[in-house]
Amino acid sequence: QVQLVESGGGSVQTGGSLRLSCAASGSTSSNNYMGWFRQAPGKEREGVANIGPGNGNTYYADSVKGRFTISRDNAKNAVYLQMNSLKPDDTAMYYCASTRYLVNWVNKEPDYWGQGTQVTVSS
Repeated sequence: QVQLVESGGGSVQTGGSLRLSCAASGSTSSNNYMGWFRQAPGKEREGVANIGPGNGNTYYADSVKGRFTISRDNAKNAVYLQMNSLKPDDTAMYYCASTRYLVNWVNKEPDYWGQGTQVTVSS
């Protein structure tokens, strides 16, 4: 069992930056893919970014490429999302997620979810 706790959300203006953190506890998460989903009101949950175990291959949704950077610190069982050049369309609840198999990520069914942290970007 893995527990995920997010922090770092908040309200910023367009063009601002935020850094989300996710701390994992419980069973080791170092062998898992970790990353972030987001869900805006009235929209489907979407995968934003993930980072693999081992060599740490990364994936980014097209909408955030070049603006967001995901990283992980296995020694701290943590994953981070640096968000720059934020836009109002980035406004959403951001959820940390962890999963053993990438197919679960693609299916939007990771093994573990955090409770979410709100990001609000005003114009």
